[in-house]
Amino acid sequence: MKLTVNGEPLEIEHPITVKELLVVAKAEQPEYVTVQLNGTFVDHSGFETTTVQDGDVVEFLYFMGGGAR
Repeated sequence: MKLTVNGEPLEIEHPITVKELLVVAKAEQPEYVTVQLNGTFVDHSGFETTTVQDGDVVEFLYFMGGGAR
């Protein structure tokens, strides 16, 4: 199964959940990551039930605060 994760190709053997993908793809700070699957945001409560399929495009997004003076 071929995926694109953060713009890079990734091959896995079978469909997995978003939660499992965070581990396989070695996402930094998975408790703070926002996941976009094929252009749609996945709610944290859906990480364990949302399955990633062949051809999917996944982005791990990290939002940073600050910058005000």
